[in-house]
Amino acid sequence: MNHEIETQWMGKMQFNALINGHTVIMDAPERVGGEDQGPIPKPFVLSALSGCTGMDIVAILRKAAKQIDGFTMNVVGELSKQAPMQYIAIHIKYDFKGPVESQQAALDAVNDSQEKYCGVSDMLKKVMPVTWEVSYNGEQIFNNASVVAEKAN
Repeated sequence: MNHEIETQWMGKMQFNALINGHTVIMDAPERVGGEDQGPIPKPFVLSALSGCTGMDIVAILRKAAKQIDGFTMNVVGELSKQAPMQYIAIHIKYDFKGPVESQQAALDAVNDSQEKYCGVSDMLKKVMPVTWEVSYNGEQIFNNASVVAEKAN
């Protein structure tokens, strides 16, 4: 099975990508010739990562019959200093809210997603460090950023 998209230039700096029947608009800010009708392309990599790992986590928690009340992710891509501008590291902050009895299951689901299931994360880890931290009800319960940095040095 392959994934295939079609992308069409819409004028100026805008491109529309057709993905599984859904149109995604990409554009550039006005200062570089666009009309700011959509996001620039690079952050879609971060969105793909968050969607992939997020869907893993929801599926894992659902299968384990563990309830959470809320779940957000903040994904930061560190950009290189010179061209070609590219991500050189990515860090994900997972923030869960829910009953105390689901805390360990949420942490396990994040780690399973990152270590076993998320194909986007696995691809990105081949070219840069991908680190993550987990907070549950406002308290940080996991952060591997310093461990990954030590291994890189």
